[in-house]
Amino acid sequence: MDPPDVHETVAETATDIGEMEIRGAATIAAAAARALETQAKASHAESPAEFRRELRIAARRLHDTRPTAVSLPNALRSVFRRMSGDTVDELRRTTVAGARQFREDLDNAQRDLGEVGANRLRDGDVVLFHCHSTDALACVEAAVEMGKDLSAIVKETRPRNQGRITARALADLGVPVTFIVDNAAHRYLDEADHVLVGADSIAADGSVVNKIGTSGLAVNARERGVPVVTAAQTIKLNPETLTGATVEIEMRDESEVLPADAREELGAVTVENPAFDVTPPRYVDAIVTEHGQFPPESIVTLIRELFGESTGKPWETPPED
Repeated sequence: MDPPDVHETVAETATDIGEMEIRGAATIAAAAARALETQAKASHAESPAEFRRELRIAARRLHDTRPTAVSLPNALRSVFRRMSGDTVDELRRTTVAGARQFREDLDNAQRDLGEVGANRLRDGDVVLFHCHSTDALACVEAAVEMGKDLSAIVKETRPRNQGRITARALADLGVPVTFIVDNAAHRYLDEADHVLVGADSIAADGSVVNKIGTSGLAVNARERGVPVVTAAQTIKLNPETLTGATVEIEMRDESEVLPADAREELGAVTVENPAFDVTPPRYVDAIVTEHGQFPPESIVTLIRELFGESTGKPWETPPED
């Protein structure tokens, strides 16, 4: 049961996020900001303290649906950071304006990121992809629009074969694709000019959390002298995680790796299916965002610029002011 202070839009949005009816980093972030905007406009608070309390309750309701989705708390932080004023009307106005500005910035983020990333790609380059990332694809799309001829090597990315999505998207852009099994990546690095991947999240030290297999690919790429570039909107930055070593890796269902009949044939063995791994910053050459490209060690500075010195959760502070 939701607290009476929570607007029905907030409750519905929280439910949809929790049940993954709303999914994808940018989509989740935009929905959360829109829900806070609705809460602010509908508030009947009679004092600034009461208004802030309502917004905190709404934000907690949204946050607790998917606490591991990095873009969700980042959206809430951005709205709260823009909220200011000494009266209810001022607080309402700045909250609504902040939520709208956040969504506008979000709408432009992938396009801007793509233009930044495209500048790293030269005419005739061969780009090696792992898994599927719309941010990484945005870099290629922008480069193609600039008139650059690119080719791609795409890993299948087991066990869910997301590489097929990437291969299809690249082919639609007119980019020639060579599709390879995961175990062939080391061989084909000799033909690649860049490794281009996305990110599930990025820690403050520049560690990249991404689809399992990214870390091994990055280590091999460094040995071969192939630059590794991560494309990620700033909603993927995780100000709460100082290093990648502290990130909890999700274990997915074993059926993705072994169907039931094959599992039965193997007998009493343990099957593990980690969804992500962590690539240390020393194996990443650049992180491309909508604000520019950065060496991994500069990410902590970018986090401070975007979220301020305090990277806590303002919706968890006591409701009394």
